[in-house]
Amino acid sequence: MNRTADVRRDTKETRIRVRLDLDGTGQAKLATGIGFFDHMLDQIARHGLIDLEIEAQGDLHIDGHHTVEDVGITLGMAVAQAVGDKRGLTRYGHAYVPLDEALSRVVIDFSGRPGLHMDVPFKSGMVGGFDTQLAYEFFQGFANHALVTLHIDNLRGENAHHQCETVFKAFARALRMALALDPRAPGVIPSTKGAL
Repeated sequence: MNRTADVRRDTKETRIRVRLDLDGTGQAKLATGIGFFDHMLDQIARHGLIDLEIEAQGDLHIDGHHTVEDVGITLGMAVAQAVGDKRGLTRYGHAYVPLDEALSRVVIDFSGRPGLHMDVPFKSGMVGGFDTQLAYEFFQGFANHALVTLHIDNLRGENAHHQCETVFKAFARALRMALALDPRAPGVIPSTKGAL
């Protein structure tokens, strides 16, 4: 099964290209123009074992909002394309990830019904050149276009860098679990409805 995608999304605000292989080894080539955001996207690749290339050109002279949100949208579109009709998919994934004093939990369901619940009380508004409010916009864009239900909770943390990194790592681990092919149900759509 070839679970790859190559998606381009161009607007007046951004030009985004995402290429991925869901069954990769965690290799990443990232260029969004926002260093800390690239660092977070690298966590998705490495801990999700997804080969991921993202090229983004956005209106960073304004701020990072459009770039971060549109990367989330385009990544969601690429994941949706790569999973297809979701036959054989585990469907659900969850992970807890600590980093020093910070601890986050992420739960994901490839339900076909987009939804995001995110409770992350960031202790700082900025990490490097990354506005922490934009983490929500990234995950909202992803959930809406990957058609997943996503619950993200930072359970504790005092350092915003640590909080954000635990969120992205836990997301990657939950995504990896949900995307795994279930050896006990090969070719089966994991729903009593027969469709997701």
